[in-house]
Amino acid sequence: MTITPVKAFGDNYIWTIHANGRAVCIDPGEAAPAADFLAQHGLSLDQIWITHHHNNHTGGIRDLQAQFPNTPVYGNSDIAAATQTVSDGQTLDFGGASATVWATPGHTAHHVSYLLENSDGLHVFCGDTLFSAGCGRVFTGTIAQLFASFQRYNSLPPETLFYPAHEYTAANLRFAAHIEPDNADIQTALFAALAANAPTLPVTLAHERKINPFLRAHLPQVKARAEALCSWKLDSELAVFAALRELKNGF
Repeated sequence: MTITPVKAFGDNYIWTIHANGRAVCIDPGEAAPAADFLAQHGLSLDQIWITHHHNNHTGGIRDLQAQFPNTPVYGNSDIAAATQTVSDGQTLDFGGASATVWATPGHTAHHVSYLLENSDGLHVFCGDTLFSAGCGRVFTGTIAQLFASFQRYNSLPPETLFYPAHEYTAANLRFAAHIEPDNADIQTALFAALAANAPTLPVTLAHERKINPFLRAHLPQVKARAEALCSWKLDSELAVFAALRELKNGF
C-alpha cells in the first residue's frame, strides 16, 4: 500500500492511497489532477473519502464519479455528494487495511478524520483540523470543538503520521517562531521547510508536539507569550489555545 500526495490548486493535497491497481482519493477538490494520477499509474478509483464540505475538498467529486461510475463517496451528513454517510467510530475497509472514522469538529461542525491502520502503522487523514505547526480556522464549528479534536489527536501514539490537506507548513512555522522564538526545533523545521522542494508532509505526532503551538498550549512559556501578545490573563489551556488561534488569524 502506497500513500501519495497529488497536488491541486496552489497548496492542496489530494491524498491518494493505492494498492493492487485500486485507489482511494481523499478530498478531491479538483478532478483533473486526481484523474491524471490514476491514469498515469493504471489505477481504478475504488472509494472517495471526504473530511468536510468546503469546495476545495469536494469540488472534483462529480467529475470523478462521471469517469468512475458507482464509486462510493464517504462523508458526514453535510456532504451533498456523499453516497455513504459516515459517523464517529465507523470503519471502512480498503486494500486489506481498516480505517476508523473520527469526529474532529472545529474547523467545521461536522469535520471528520480517517485513521488508517496498516502494517506501516497509523495514518491520520486530518483534512483541515491539524496542519503541520498549525490548525484550521474556525468556520461553522467552535474553538472548544477544535481544542477537543486536538486533545483527541494528542492521545494517539507519538509515531502516528498525520496527512493534512494543505501545504501551509512554512507559514505556520513562522507563526510558531513568533510564539516561541527560542524553540530550536521550530527554527530547524522552518529552515527545512523553506529548503524543501518536496512536500513537508506527512508529519509524526512526536514532531508536532515539538513545533506546533496548538499542541503546546499547556506549556508555561507558550501561555506567557500568548498573554503578553494579547495583553490579558488566560485562565485555562483552552483559553491559551483560543488566544493562539486569534493571534494566528491576524499574523
